[in-house]
Amino acid sequence: MFIENEISFEAINDLFGNADNEGRDYLFEYEVYNLLANSGAETPPAANLLPRGARFSDEELTSIPGEKAVLKIVSPTIVHKTEVGGVRIVKKEPSKIRSAVRGMMYEVPENFASYIERDPDHAPEEYKGLHGEALIKAISRDLRGVLQVQFMPPDSDSFGNELIVGLRRTREFGTIISAGLGGTDTELYAERFRKGQAIVAASVQMVDGQTFFQLFKNTISYKKLAGLTRGQRRIVTDEQLIECFDSFIEMGKYFSPSNPKAEFVIEELEINPFAFTEYLMVPLDGLCRFSRPDQMPLPRPVEKIHNLLHPKKIGIIGVSSTRRNFGRIILDNVLAEGYAKEDVVVIREGCNEVDGVRCVPSFDALDHQLDLLVVAIAAQHVPDLVDKVIELDCAKSVMLIPGGMGETEDSKERAEQVIASINEKHAEADGGPVFIGANCMGVVSRPGGYDTWFIPDEKLPKDRNAPYQRSALISQSGAFMVFRYSQCPELNPAYMISMGNQTDLTLGDMIHYFKDSEEVDVIAVYAEGFNDLDGLEFCTAVRQAVMNGKEVVFYKAGRTPEGKTATSGHTASLAGDYMVCESCVRQAGAIVARTFQEFQDLFMLAEKLSTKTICGDRLAAVSGAGFEAVGMADSIQSDDYDIELARFSEESINNIDEILEKNRLKALVTIQNPLDLTPGSNDVIHASMAEILAKDPAVDSIVIGLDPLSPSMHTLAEPTIPAFSMEDENSLGNLLIQIVKKSEKPILAIVDGGRLYDPLRDKLLENGVPVFPVCDRAVAAIALYSKARMRAEVIRLTHGCD
Repeated sequence: MFIENEISFEAINDLFGNADNEGRDYLFEYEVYNLLANSGAETPPAANLLPRGARFSDEELTSIPGEKAVLKIVSPTIVHKTEVGGVRIVKKEPSKIRSAVRGMMYEVPENFASYIERDPDHAPEEYKGLHGEALIKAISRDLRGVLQVQFMPPDSDSFGNELIVGLRRTREFGTIISAGLGGTDTELYAERFRKGQAIVAASVQMVDGQTFFQLFKNTISYKKLAGLTRGQRRIVTDEQLIECFDSFIEMGKYFSPSNPKAEFVIEELEINPFAFTEYLMVPLDGLCRFSRPDQMPLPRPVEKIHNLLHPKKIGIIGVSSTRRNFGRIILDNVLAEGYAKEDVVVIREGCNEVDGVRCVPSFDALDHQLDLLVVAIAAQHVPDLVDKVIELDCAKSVMLIPGGMGETEDSKERAEQVIASINEKHAEADGGPVFIGANCMGVVSRPGGYDTWFIPDEKLPKDRNAPYQRSALISQSGAFMVFRYSQCPELNPAYMISMGNQTDLTLGDMIHYFKDSEEVDVIAVYAEGFNDLDGLEFCTAVRQAVMNGKEVVFYKAGRTPEGKTATSGHTASLAGDYMVCESCVRQAGAIVARTFQEFQDLFMLAEKLSTKTICGDRLAAVSGAGFEAVGMADSIQSDDYDIELARFSEESINNIDEILEKNRLKALVTIQNPLDLTPGSNDVIHASMAEILAKDPAVDSIVIGLDPLSPSMHTLAEPTIPAFSMEDENSLGNLLIQIVKKSEKPILAIVDGGRLYDPLRDKLLENGVPVFPVCDRAVAAIALYSKARMRAEVIRLTHGCD
């Protein structure tokens, strides 16, 4: 393993300091090589800077080892040197070197100017608006000279034998390490190859060299470098790669925006490519940008989230006494949930009471501090209200319902005013109140006994007496949360929390709260964007929640440029790089969904299966229809998951054979996986198969189609023919419920039929059986869920010993 004290942080800091003193926020290539020489990673090639206009002796020009010399233009504005003739390989002869240097000093500015004239959108800021001779002169003026580098021929120049390794500062997740296929086509590889095959990335705070190496082993790059493809031989050892990754990770941690001791922050450090010569990792090009650290975000008094979610006293401002405005609907819902009227107060002038709830004319008239203040007034009045609440210290938590607080350009100033007031109070000893929102749909807290959604019961009926699940749904979009609840009332989380614009409390804050909650086993999150460094806080909290035995289901909006634009316009939060986000959250231990439907499916599985045992990914599939059996088999693999069809044990095969023989079905059914039972198989036969396979040590999970339309099955709620009744004690629904309750393994049901079979679905769901309408969704969901559960177990085993 890498030893941290091999890195000379002091020497690297001096490199940044010297450049900073010269007014630069970047290192030249030869300085990047000096950085690598002090990093504990591979030794860079010998290099010699030939400053512009300087004269050199023959001995100086031939002092670098080798028969050839690599010459590279040195300029702060030219990143891609090869494309403009800024890289040449010549014989190591003084005359050849001098000739090449002179040519480069004239030709490179002309080539770069032509490139900019063809594509002005990619011109560096320094050259914007310049054309012709003026542009050429400006480029020439910025040339610092030529770097002479030792030529080290690679062991192989075939595809995939170059490596890119880099650090990059991100706004949301801090410093990220990435590695993958290197060379001039790195961007193309990342775009064209399947996700995770060309490039992998991780937060330096969440991995070490060994852990990141395990991610890298899944890439095409590793397979090429390790000689695992046809016609290839290994050209680098695993230990070298781990040492390199460890070195970059430790540098990333030290020169990080989250390290309060850092004098400088690495904005970007990229070696592209590393080539390989006789088991040496040789950097052929590198760049580095750095900055001075920003002020760290102020800590919020997150312990007051408990007051927000379990308030003993609630106040509401914005309630109309004459019409059902948002404030009045919120009051109705709070009371409908069973919250005591005497523990609610309405802040409103000119009224003594509304619907039996006491009114006071102002915050000054309150006779007690509120645990929760719900604000449902127009956005333009919010800044003054926030100042008043802070001044009087009249609430421990505040829910900002109004929009118009940063979602548009016109409202950003208003939002900034509110944020400034809140942060100023957070800097004091008590920290003042915490704020959720703005643009917040509200909160439903079943353990807290209240509901502040502004959707009337007529539009969204709620079964307020139904038992709730041990789960929390945290959504940056209130509408997303409401629509999910409307479609899937069976999810029924204990908490449903609309975060809105994250004016104060963040997604990371909420996960930090729920990671220790005794009310919740499953946390589901819909995110559109993270505040500064809150992505890292979020991942840290997810990891802790997983370590505490909880499950986290996650969906990130803004996976495409168009999606990023949409989320920005909606919540005023910039959507970060999706690949980085997905990688970091997955590595923290969350179950990552790719679609809204998948999010619902995985959330449902987490609620139903959190107490079940996941030992592996060997699936047993049972169906009463041929197409369904084929569909299950076709669904075991995709770009994002795979699951294995189990090989049934000999005992299971014998037991299945006995049942088929007894029911005269042996000639019609082949014992294989998927197991395709005929429509003539009745409820007991289907249930027996599930019971047998649940006991099979070679099976980890079961997906069973209930064949609801078969005349042999009891699957209807109010049938005209009693033989179809799902209430029969030997109906598959009743039998399967008992089998699922006894089984430690996941058992998923498929009811592929119309609305006639909704009562069967409802009954199964109410009794803890996960139900899907089609087989491919069921297989995909259990595959993704099983993989995630196994990853979480590895995290617990690995980090539980830290």
